Amino acid sequence: MGDEFDAVLTRVRERVTPAPEERERLEDVVAVLVAETEAVLGDLPVEAEPVHVGSTARNTWLAGDRDIDLFVSFRPDLDRERLEEFGLQVGHAVLPESHEEYAEHPYVVGEYDGFDVDLVPCYGVADAADIRSAVDRTPFHSQYLADRLTDGLAGDVRVCKQFLAGVGVYGSDLRTRGFSGFLAELLVLEYGGFRPFVEAAADWHPPVEFDPEDHGTVAFEDPLVVVDPTDPERNVAAVCTVENVASLQHYARELLAEPREDLFESDDPGPVAPGEVREVLADRGTTPVALRFDAPEIVEDQLWPQLEKSREGIAGELDRRGFDVFRSAAFADTSEGARTATAAGDAALLFELAVAERPRIERHEGPPVHVREHARDFYEAYADGDAYGPFLDGDRYVVEREREYASAIALLEGEVVFDVALGAHVESALQEGYDLLVGDEVAMLAEDFGRELARYFAPEP
Repeated sequence: MGDEFDAVLTRVRERVTPAPEERERLEDVVAVLVAETEAVLGDLPVEAEPVHVGSTARNTWLAGDRDIDLFVSFRPDLDRERLEEFGLQVGHAVLPESHEEYAEHPYVVGEYDGFDVDLVPCYGVADAADIRSAVDRTPFHSQYLADRLTDGLAGDVRVCKQFLAGVGVYGSDLRTRGFSGFLAELLVLEYGGFRPFVEAAADWHPPVEFDPEDHGTVAFEDPLVVVDPTDPERNVAAVCTVENVASLQHYARELLAEPREDLFESDDPGPVAPGEVREVLADRGTTPVALRFDAPEIVEDQLWPQLEKSREGIAGELDRRGFDVFRSAAFADTSEGARTATAAGDAALLFELAVAERPRIERHEGPPVHVREHARDFYEAYADGDAYGPFLDGDRYVVEREREYASAIALLEGEVVFDVALGAHVESALQEGYDLLVGDEVAMLAEDFGRELARYFAPEP
């Protein structure tokens, strides 16, 4: 197995390592961007300097990547409003064909000579523990790794990133909630290479904790803890879900048991057609329902947590009402065209129900008779009503009362949807109106979400 494993890694490493001419072109573009940024900064009434950060600065970028992260570091005594103003001014001057995005504060994204460039303002603080904005840590991360990653380890980092991407757990955005590039770099550094990392991960027993600089000051409650070596109060792996940590373990074992290159390539299924969805649903025998609506116009890292919160809130209510949610999912088309579209249907919450109809009455148990005051209150509350009972089952009062919602469809059409925990912007979008799709109608989602439905009906670890 050792020879086969090493042969696979060698082929992957060769494929993901940038060629000399690709490196040279990147370095030339970065040099021009830095020079142009310095020229624009020279006209500002404050001091600042450009700092090249990220994987292209740390020599861990993958062949074919065209992303450059350039930070503009301002003095810490500059107020936040002015930092944002000057940061955007510099960004638009250096990247004329650009637009603004927003993380903790706005920054400029644009294209330059075939490269996608993020030009981000930050504070040049003396210590990562003194950050005023989350992005202020990034230069410290770059310096920490630049001092420790050898060329060999950088090559293993590339292999690691490709593996994480191939098995679908690469990315710290709030849709993926997986492993960031920085986290991958720290793990390879911690274990001394990709192979020892994979071998260790296969045997992890979460929670798993690493503290590279032995800070030992904060206790974290996450399945994977990697204390930020530059900021002891931050877990670099905090965004990783339990499922993504388990998924890494599953595929680490797969790679060790049967080394093969396809584990380093994402296997994104082709979209399913509405007819295929109908066939699968008929075979499963469940009742699918979906709420389809206009996605709120917010950035993805705000949208996905709100969609998930809304999905969980509605699924929980359906379960509490006895409709037994078999599985559920949230979909959204966040492509540039869809985000500006006005047509309904660019977001959906899907619920697959094991039970769609319940009896018109439900059983409601009261307290034991010997709990005198509570028992009396329960009895008197129902004694003169329309419920069956109260009667005794063992030592408890019981009634059979009319169920508020005997149909899941009626529930989803009613105001109770807005009584559950929903994401604020998603709630507003639903209040504007939504389409309720039931049974075969759910197949209509394939027009917008064919790939998502393909993954839903062919789930993998």
